[in-house]
Order: sequence, then structure tokens, then C-alpha cells
Amino acid sequence: MSTWITPIARALDARATPVTVFFRDDDAGWGDEQLFALLTVFDGRAMPLDLAVIPDAIAPASAARLAHRARQSGLLGFHQHGFAHVDHEPTGRRCEFGPSRPREAQRHDIENGRQRLLTLFGAELDPIFTPPWNRCVAATATCLLEAGIAVLSRDRSAEPLGVEGLVECPIASDWLLKRKGVRVTRNDWAQEFARTIETADAPLGVMLHHAVMDDEDREAFAVALELLRDHPGVRAVMMREAAAILAGAHREGSGR
Repeated sequence: MSTWITPIARALDARATPVTVFFRDDDAGWGDEQLFALLTVFDGRAMPLDLAVIPDAIAPASAARLAHRARQSGLLGFHQHGFAHVDHEPTGRRCEFGPSRPREAQRHDIENGRQRLLTLFGAELDPIFTPPWNRCVAATATCLLEAGIAVLSRDRSAEPLGVEGLVECPIASDWLLKRKGVRVTRNDWAQEFARTIETADAPLGVMLHHAVMDDEDREAFAVALELLRDHPGVRAVMMREAAAILAGAHREGSGR
């Protein structure tokens, strides 16, 4: 076993209960060559992967290839990643569905994006929404529900919106984690992920961005993926199942 993933193995060994994980790869519609290379990594290890698809960027031919692949493997999911992945904020942090956008403009993009993806993926599309840059506002949540989308996925650092009927399915770990604008080493990422595993009481989401991953990066991630696949204390699921787990926990916690 590669030494850099030792902290992850130790954290898994030390858990009293299994941990549930899911993998979300953002920006499908960009970098097809890198996307299909990453899919090969997951396919070769029979591990599930969910793609956050940019409606305005995905080509019909690429969508058809992806949908075929999903039907064959049963381990590939699709959901909506914003609309065009563009920044609408005049200042501050980048955001497509932020405070500067009127509610109706947000709803228009969400509904149009969903309709385009339904046309391309049909029943393969899950009612999940990942906002670009993992950012949105409370108005976005109500627009999602009105569009028939019941799950929102952002980074776990985002303040929960607490909108009734909307399940939040956060990401706990970023494979491309940066500190002060500089990507951390694999050792640092492993230590960070190990700490997350130690305290996990809900499904852990791991975020990827295929378009900025090269061969070396994919090979390194494959090492971590194999550890998670082979460890008896890990259960890898699709995002739809992770969301169902979270929804059930919410109902149980609220006494309903």
C-alpha cells in the first residue's frame, strides 16, 4: 500500500461503524477527454460516480455516450450543475445563483437547464442540483423545489439553507483541496480526509474536477479509490442513495 494513504487506512480501521462515501465529479460538459479517462478509473474498479453536468455545455453526442455507459454499468449518475457555469456577481466570490440574480432569472435557468438534461438523459437524470462553485442563496432552494429538484449538494462549509422539502447532500472532501490558493500535497489531503472519516456520522462526499486532472493525478486518486473499495468498513453509494440516507435521518431527528 502506498504510504501516503496510510492515515486513511488507519482512520477506517479505528471506526466502530462503517462509513458511507459517494463521489461527485463536477463540470461534465467540459474536458471530455479527461472526463472519459476518469470514468475509466472508476469503471476499472467498479466504483460509483455521479457527474454534475453543465446543461449549456454538454454536447448531445457526449451525453449519449455517457447515458449508454450508465445503463451498462449501473454505477454512473447524472444531475444538474447550474446552467452555464458563469459568474453573475459584479464583485466578491464567483456565483451563478447568487444574491445579484433575481429569483425569476434563477428559476428560468434552473428550469431550462433541467429540461435540457431531461431531453438528453431522460430517466437517467437524478433530481439533484450542484451550484457552480458550491454557492447559491435561499431563493435558489425554492426555485429548485418548484422545478422538481429535491436535493442540493454544496460544500459542507456552506450554511444549511434549512428549506423544508429540500435535502442537502454536502461534500466533505475536495481532492483538489487548496490552502491560500495552493493545492495541498497528497499526504496533506490524506490526513485531512482521515480526520473527516474519524468524525463522520453521515455519508461523506468526495469532490473531483476531471478537467484539471492529468494522468498522474488520476493514478494517485485510483490508489485512494482502491483502498476505499477494498476496506470492509466502507460502503460506496450513488448520490441518490446518500440523499435518501440523509432524508431518513432528518425525518428520524424531527420525529416524523
